[in-house]
Amino acid sequence: MKKVELNLIALTNSESHQGQFALVLEDTEMKRRIPITIGAFEAQAIAMVVEKMKPVRPQTHDLFYNSIKALEVSVVEVIINEIVDDRYHSKIVFKKGNEKIEVDSRTSDAIALAVRCSCPIYTYDHILKNAGFTVDTEGLPVDKRGSFINFPLNELEDLLEKVLKKEDYESATRIRDAINKKKR
Repeated sequence: MKKVELNLIALTNSESHQGQFALVLEDTEMKRRIPITIGAFEAQAIAMVVEKMKPVRPQTHDLFYNSIKALEVSVVEVIINEIVDDRYHSKIVFKKGNEKIEVDSRTSDAIALAVRCSCPIYTYDHILKNAGFTVDTEGLPVDKRGSFINFPLNELEDLLEKVLKKEDYESATRIRDAINKKKR
């Protein structure tokens, strides 16, 4: 099975699951995306690292990361290896000496650890083919500065509906922010 590297491109409130967050990963080659719904705690754990925030005391994922370092184990990679009942399953691949160890993990926890360890995140091509989507950003009404703020409110609301149907959460976030500014 061909592994495909993923980049974390967005973490935003889930529009379809109240109180949850959408983590959007994009493959580095063909720009296919997979959205993963995660809880607030895991979203905060990921966002703190991405935003370079330092908690006063170690959080749970920090404790795990610190334990791994203290035991002189390295995290080689995270692999989103299957989807079961619309849930992503992952493995964390550790290395201790010459031995590789795979540990089953919730995908949100695996990614929270991956961002701390700066290790790559992968999935398999067949998962991207089945669950991924490609975003066609051509034709989005943005000005030369990339801002939606100059467009009428009704156009922005229509556009928001369109990008949400495509599950383009990154664009949806920018459009939603522009709508909120206009309403203020």
